[in-house]
Amino acid sequence: MAGKTPEKSKLKKEPALLSGGNPQIAKGYGDEPVQAYIAAMPGWKSDLGRRIDKLIEHAVPGVSKAVKWNSPFYGTEEGTWFLSFHCFTKYVKVAFFRGASLTPLPPGASKQKDVRYLDIHEDDELDEAQFSKWVKQASKLPGEKM
Repeated sequence: MAGKTPEKSKLKKEPALLSGGNPQIAKGYGDEPVQAYIAAMPGWKSDLGRRIDKLIEHAVPGVSKAVKWNSPFYGTEEGTWFLSFHCFTKYVKVAFFRGASLTPLPPGASKQKDVRYLDIHEDDELDEAQFSKWVKQASKLPGEKM
């Protein structure tokens, strides 16, 4: 019918990209909001997000997932998290919330004594074996309550 507006369910609106190209995804728990975040990551970052997500799932079967503060979070028990990642203009920053206890230490220091970061740029080679080791170690440490 002419003049009829399409149903809202048929309209697919892309998530807004915040500063640095970080997708704006509503807070939510489970795999669905995390996959929506990853799908909305711009350019090469989306492929990297899928790799990171799969590596985490493989290293920690049954991992809990959520999107909070426009970032995917991963944990082993309800309400506690061991890792998150976030898009910036030129890289993706992975945060290990108890990273100061990992061996070897992830390379990025933090103002918070327990947190360590791994910044991944487009042309960086992700050492999947080392990343998986960090994820396994991090999942066995006390999680951060958020």
